[in-house]
Amino acid sequence: MAKINPMMIAPPVIFAALAAMFWIGMGRDNPNELPTALAGKEAPEVRITPLGDLPGFDDASLRDGKVKLVNFWASWCAPCRVEHPNLEKLKEQGITIYGVNYKDKPGNALGFLAELGNPYAAIGADNEGRMGLNWGVYGVPETYVIDGAGRIIMRHAGPITQRAIDGALGAAIAKGTGE
Repeated sequence: MAKINPMMIAPPVIFAALAAMFWIGMGRDNPNELPTALAGKEAPEVRITPLGDLPGFDDASLRDGKVKLVNFWASWCAPCRVEHPNLEKLKEQGITIYGVNYKDKPGNALGFLAELGNPYAAIGADNEGRMGLNWGVYGVPETYVIDGAGRIIMRHAGPITQRAIDGALGAAIAKGTGE
């Protein structure tokens, strides 16, 4: 019987494995959406420090019976600047947004809000990135939709755009409000 050379089999096997991974990845509803293991679970602990004299929030704030957003952002983040007008629109629509200033300098963060406006009902700083780590933040901006009981409905990675508001993010907010 002829001996099979492993070097002859390896390339087709590797190709088949890569093709399968790509095929599975393309089958996701939104390839840009990063899933979260926290969906449906209680939001992790809120661990922030005050940002200037702005009001802060805590765990109890997330369990007030109403849907809300928790938005991780930074002044050095260009996409955060892009999403800011949409956060202002959501605020005008009555959506409560809590801000977590992520790994930023307080002066820069306060300057950012002074320049663009403050869409946050309350805000705090995560200077060390500990809260972000516990929440599974990959980078900023990231926004979590939280239901009235403090459970995570959805995670949106990247800037909030009108398209996101009209799509999955808006649907998650509606789900949280019971609409």
